[in-house]
Amino acid sequence: MEAQDNHKVYTVGTLTRQIKNLLEERYPFLWITGEISNFSTPASGHSYFSLKDEAAVISCVIFKGQKRHLTFTPENGMKVKGMARLSLYEPRGSYQLIFEHMEPEGTGALQRDFERLKAKLADMGWFDAAHKKEIPFLPSGIHVITSGTGAAVRDIIQVAKQRCPSVPLEIIPVKVQGDTAEFEIAHAIELANSVKTCDLIIIARGGGSLEDLWAFNTQTVAKAVWESEIPVISGVGHEIDFTIADFVADLRAPTPSAAAQMALPDQAAIVHQILGWQNELNNKIERRIFQLREYINDLHRRLKSPARVVDDFRFRIEDLQSRVFYLVKNRINHQRERTQWLERALSAALPLSRIQAFKKEVKDLQAGLDYLFFAYLKQCKDQVNKQRVQLETLNPSAVLSRGYSITRSLSNGHVVMDADTLDADDRIEIILSKGRLDARVEKTYGKENL
Repeated sequence: MEAQDNHKVYTVGTLTRQIKNLLEERYPFLWITGEISNFSTPASGHSYFSLKDEAAVISCVIFKGQKRHLTFTPENGMKVKGMARLSLYEPRGSYQLIFEHMEPEGTGALQRDFERLKAKLADMGWFDAAHKKEIPFLPSGIHVITSGTGAAVRDIIQVAKQRCPSVPLEIIPVKVQGDTAEFEIAHAIELANSVKTCDLIIIARGGGSLEDLWAFNTQTVAKAVWESEIPVISGVGHEIDFTIADFVADLRAPTPSAAAQMALPDQAAIVHQILGWQNELNNKIERRIFQLREYINDLHRRLKSPARVVDDFRFRIEDLQSRVFYLVKNRINHQRERTQWLERALSAALPLSRIQAFKKEVKDLQAGLDYLFFAYLKQCKDQVNKQRVQLETLNPSAVLSRGYSITRSLSNGHVVMDADTLDADDRIEIILSKGRLDARVEKTYGKENL
């Protein structure tokens, strides 16, 4: 019992904290390499992932601030090298690496070359959509430029057999990796354009690292794709892989299998669609024939003999003649009665007396108009006289005639209202009722000196 009392008992928090201090002191910063997996970036902008190799896995994080300095986009399956510090998260008792710097393992120089060539060719217009050639819907044949023994050619052949076995494939085997690969690929594209036995080219290879795919990131291959008269589909690597050939090609496929799918239509689907159109066309033709037959039968039922048509029109003309005669007769009787009524009304009226009354009314109106006109004229004259008196009162000449004068500064022509606006020796002009004076200021007196 005493031996147990001599042992130190730790709490979980204390032990975790001591382990945290030991780890962080022992490994403040370290360089580490591994493969990225489980990569995710939540709304916070920080990225969380695992770094693994054949023996172990460790949790990692790179914060949003450090991500701004990265020259690449981290993705699952990418092998990276970076500087990190080891940290332990106490609430869960788990440790993780916090990255301060990260770069692709072994691909730093290649990545820079890739970006430089990409920018150069983009400036030259090799990636512009305006230069992309249209992919034929049903090619007469396809040149497949890839490794003769790789999985890519097998995948393309398998997809082609499933989708459209009637389209022939011409395999042009080349090296897709190594020192001479770029020249073999470019020569194969030139060969396909010289023989022109097919109207579509697929360049393809399976996935790999940036070094493995480098033949498709060279200007040699890019130039051959750019100069190709036959449309080119690029199916290089996996979906996350992008090469210079992808950007120059007329169509980019994420994988070799996808390149075959995009190059060839589904023959079974086309046949099914054609059969559907055929059935629909047959149904429409049958319905149209039925409609025309019904229309002909209806016309046949409505068709009459010429003699019956003439009789019908004769009866109709006779009916219209009798109706017109009846209407004309009634109209004449109505007008006769109306004329007789107007004659009686006219004889009952006294036009001479009404004319006398109208003359008297006109005379009265004329007298009233004359009165109003002269009254208004007198009012206007009075108003004009009143305004003339006011105008003469406000006339500056009238003010000057009462002994006043107007003083103006000769320097700016302004009327002097305040003595403080002038200085000694200033030239002034004094306007009198009769004549003007030029004067010079000897001294000024402000309002307070009055």
